[in-house]
Amino acid sequence: MRFNNDADLYYVIGSNIKYYRKQARLTQIQLAEQAQISISYLSKIEAAGCDKSLSISVLNQIANVLDIEIDNFFRMEK
Repeated sequence: MRFNNDADLYYVIGSNIKYYRKQARLTQIQLAEQAQISISYLSKIEAAGCDKSLSISVLNQIANVLDIEIDNFFRMEK
């Protein structure tokens, strides 16, 4: 998989986090608490225009809470 730029990458990741969070029936607050990140950080990650870089460690924490493989965050189709 390839992304034309960082904005596209962050959009796909944020959209997928939001999608899987809703599938798990978690609020942003619940996911943030369980992943041990701030709610404002998670909110920014999920925002459509987010250009905030993410660490692999944070993505791993979120994936673990959602009980999914980390590569699901990089898929463009659901």
